Amino acid sequence: MDLSHAEHHRVQARHYSKLQLPRGDLWIFGYGSLMWNPDIPYVKWAPALIYGYHRALCIYSNRWRGTPENPGLVLGLERGGACRGIAFLVKAAEVTLALEELWAREMRRAVYRPRVVRAWLPNRETLVLTFIADPQHAGYAGKLSVKQTARMIATCRGDRGPNLEYLARTVAHLAELGGRAHHLLRVLATARALCERQRAS
Repeated sequence: MDLSHAEHHRVQARHYSKLQLPRGDLWIFGYGSLMWNPDIPYVKWAPALIYGYHRALCIYSNRWRGTPENPGLVLGLERGGACRGIAFLVKAAEVTLALEELWAREMRRAVYRPRVVRAWLPNRETLVLTFIADPQHAGYAGKLSVKQTARMIATCRGDRGPNLEYLARTVAHLAELGGRAHHLLRVLATARALCERQRAS
């Protein structure tokens, strides 16, 4: 992937070494594919809730769930509301490895702003590292209608499979946690209906 000078500068500026992370063990908050495919060395996980942000399908995916010619959509955190997800505890000795893996996966284009926020777990309150959508980035899709979002998701696939699978697995995992993301459910139903119509035609 070739980055422009501005993108390269943004990637460098948002490297994890620039963050004021809590010392020792680190909790990492997942709200999309990290929930069902964390792929980091963690010792335990817990349902978690953060306030002040909500999940939205607002990030173009031109590799994992789409292509540069036909980008898909993945989740980012946007301001307002609350978000249920999963917090993963990484032991201090594994934090650098976990961050390297996360940055390779989530921060190739620096479309997210890594941020330490407060989260509520079942038996405690703690600080967690998570990824906030950057509305100033070219990879930010903004607020799309349900039909626009569903049309993209129904037709896109990338290196990690169909965009529709990404959304379906996220919704299913939220249901297992006892949460219901009504907007995501509407998008999923609309995208599935589009796929059915395409197969029937």
